[in-house]
Amino acid sequence: MRKTKLYMDTVVDIKVVTRYSKEETEEKINRAFQAFQKVEQACSRFSAASELMQACQNVGTPVKISPFLFQPLQFALEMAKFTDGLFDPTVGKVMELHGFNRHYLTGDTIESPSAAAVTYHDIELDQQTHSLLLKKALVIDLGAVAKGFAIDLAANELNEFDGFVINAGGDLFAGGVDENRNLWKIGIQHPYQKDKIIKTIEISDEAICTSGSYERRNPALPEGHHIVNPKTKCSPNELISSSVIAPYAMMADAFSTISFLQGIKKGKSLLEKVDLKGLLITPELQIVRVGGI
Repeated sequence: MRKTKLYMDTVVDIKVVTRYSKEETEEKINRAFQAFQKVEQACSRFSAASELMQACQNVGTPVKISPFLFQPLQFALEMAKFTDGLFDPTVGKVMELHGFNRHYLTGDTIESPSAAAVTYHDIELDQQTHSLLLKKALVIDLGAVAKGFAIDLAANELNEFDGFVINAGGDLFAGGVDENRNLWKIGIQHPYQKDKIIKTIEISDEAICTSGSYERRNPALPEGHHIVNPKTKCSPNELISSSVIAPYAMMADAFSTISFLQGIKKGKSLLEKVDLKGLLITPELQIVRVGGI
């Protein structure tokens, strides 16, 4: 059974191999879709009504937040510490200034106040009270973890099936086996030819997420795109695509972005250090394989 819906500015496609009745199968799939809805309502930077943007209006005062915001933000902050700020969830205002501030459904733009210089050190999370404290006015961006988090929550709703794939715009988790009892064959999009596959891999009970400069370009800057280095405020272009395979989608999501920001040599070294697999692709279509893929 296969169903498709639109969430988080992307088409979410769910396919399951099932022995359950149609009604039971649809119920489980609908719960998986609800995970995307809940994460979008909590983590969207493009809606003033989201839990994230409401929380960003409070500076200097702790705000209790739901697990749908707390968990991905906590992971993003850990990644910020791990990379010494190369990965930084306070990049939201920079993204707004680069033109990435339009809601995909309404077309409305959002402009937020922010201090001139902010980093992840200006965010405090309290594990005991599940509260968020902003030391300065800033805009949190969870674009590099929220979709992966939603995929992981959805996968948890589908793990009773013999096999399933949750594909959210090319970021996906493949569980179990396909309808022929084989590993899932996953195609990685060609950076320059949208309808073609540049590489096919086989996975099971793993996630693969891709960060690429070819999907969302900055119309005002010829070299700009939606992946921005928070330190330089510029988009790196040593790679055109970085795909990472990991046990969980939120991990694959974050490390695909981090490795893209680091470039070929440092990105490959990082993935080897954390024992993940990946494919790094240059603008000249040179493919660098990492981790025995």
